[in-house]
Amino acid sequence: MIESLLLRAPAKVNFRLDVLRKRQDGYHDLRMIMQRIDLCDELELSLKAEPGIELVCDGADLPADSSNLVWRAASEILKISPLKTGLKIKLKKNIPVAAGLGGGSSDAASTLMGLNQLLQTGLTDEELMSIGLGLGADVPFFIFKKPAVAEGIGEILTPLNGIPKLWLTLVNPGIHVATSWAYGNLNLTSEKVAVTLPFLYKSLADVSEILSNDLEAVTIDRNPVISVIKELLMSAGAGGALMSGSGSTVFGIFAEESAARLALQSLPADNGWFTAVAATI
Repeated sequence: MIESLLLRAPAKVNFRLDVLRKRQDGYHDLRMIMQRIDLCDELELSLKAEPGIELVCDGADLPADSSNLVWRAASEILKISPLKTGLKIKLKKNIPVAAGLGGGSSDAASTLMGLNQLLQTGLTDEELMSIGLGLGADVPFFIFKKPAVAEGIGEILTPLNGIPKLWLTLVNPGIHVATSWAYGNLNLTSEKVAVTLPFLYKSLADVSEILSNDLEAVTIDRNPVISVIKELLMSAGAGGALMSGSGSTVFGIFAEESAARLALQSLPADNGWFTAVAATI
């Protein structure tokens, strides 16, 4: 029997984020184009004799209790596991927290998928996605494991095939943006009619054409540095630049790794920004 697993939990970016309407349950109906990238957190899942969940977080000041999505995901799988065991989970954070990159959701999704194997629960991806939705709206996307159009609150997923491999220069100015704050400050005066989007993207230009984020203006209004970063990336040759999710991470997209790395090198130094180059997966 396997007693431990090492996993990589990838970040995501939103090439598109349309907020269509506010729902009666307080959530918003969305239409997003979501893509995983190879900037990853690292998870080590291990069985232990003592009952309960022991969570250790490295690289970010995160709670290690039931308020952590990883802890909650582990708890859900433990409830249905045929094995009576405890768990030790080591989480190394490489993805910035509260940055619009989905790190917490990805960590939860990887925990669900890894423990499904480790604890022999035999759940299908669809069953894992259903559990994941109870943890967070983005969790099912990471279990889906494909670029996708995400609708509803993010749980209705349609695969997008054929998006070319792209390189991203990521810049996070160290500002934590709460998703609830961004949606709460969005001035959605009426229902938005979503423009028709193509389902086929063959080039950098095709993806650049559809870049849009309804939450961007809200976050820029409070954090104008996001607009400055976008301009820097475009000046460095990005095919397009956009804030991901509710922010504050901005990405520029490039066809070649070398161009993305040159853009990163052109950014101002010694300002405390998180920067990285990542590829789509």
